[in-house]
Amino acid sequence: MKSVIYLFSSILLASILISSCGDDDTVATESFDFNSTGLEDLGPNAVYEGWLIVDGAPVTTGTFTVDENGNASRTSFDVLSSDLESASTFVLTIEPSPDPDPSPSDVHILAGDFDGNEAALSIDHEAALGQDFADAAGTYILATPTDDLDSNEASGIWFLDNSTGAPEAGLELPTLPAGWIYEGWAVIDGNVVSTGTFSEVNVADNGATYSGSNPGPPFPGEDFLVNAPNGLSFPVELQGGTAVISIEPVPDNSTAPFTLKPLVSEIPATTDVHVALEMGQNLNFPTGTIIR
Repeated sequence: MKSVIYLFSSILLASILISSCGDDDTVATESFDFNSTGLEDLGPNAVYEGWLIVDGAPVTTGTFTVDENGNASRTSFDVLSSDLESASTFVLTIEPSPDPDPSPSDVHILAGDFDGNEAALSIDHEAALGQDFADAAGTYILATPTDDLDSNEASGIWFLDNSTGAPEAGLELPTLPAGWIYEGWAVIDGNVVSTGTFSEVNVADNGATYSGSNPGPPFPGEDFLVNAPNGLSFPVELQGGTAVISIEPVPDNSTAPFTLKPLVSEIPATTDVHVALEMGQNLNFPTGTIIR
């Protein structure tokens, strides 16, 4: 009888030990809720990815996509309880898909510090773009300096200010962090056409796809004279169209303006060429909330 009792006790002790070891190895997880407005569909080659900043280091919370209506594919995310409780900041990035790099990209679009169990996310947090663009301003003219004709001056747009008699930079924009670049656009008969990307407002941009053979002024802009894309024929009259300055992710897999468009102008239908025109602010940027 004693042998049977001893054997039973040994089995029971072993079971308790195994159970205890299993409890020690169990990793506690917890979910948090993510809500956003203004994020756009990134297409098939990019995704959004969330990151908790824990003791200064990024910890991924997983990826998600956004459909054409702005709805996120996921709004609840499971992470380690210890990471969620210790996190000081949440950062949302744009990542390539597939992504060979496990670390965050440079394209930080939203960020926010936790205040208790909630973090309000915005583009102006220092871990995102770091700017609210409240001081952004723009001036532009219609002109075609890259050819020798005077009959098509309404077919070019240049982001410069000639109101003092000499051309000066027409854009007032803050310096962007790594992962972002500015791009100019003209909406022509419903077609959105790029004028080129740029980082500085007082030098030429990197695009001259549609311009003539003469050198353009040392400011962002474009003449729409050659190489017209499908749906358009050049020259055109830009009056009645729209001028846009956007902020684009780098790399950029879309031929359309990104959701961040700090400056927009409806080009007056009756405006003269070579006349300085003002752009208006468009500061309706994405926002988000994290609740843990």
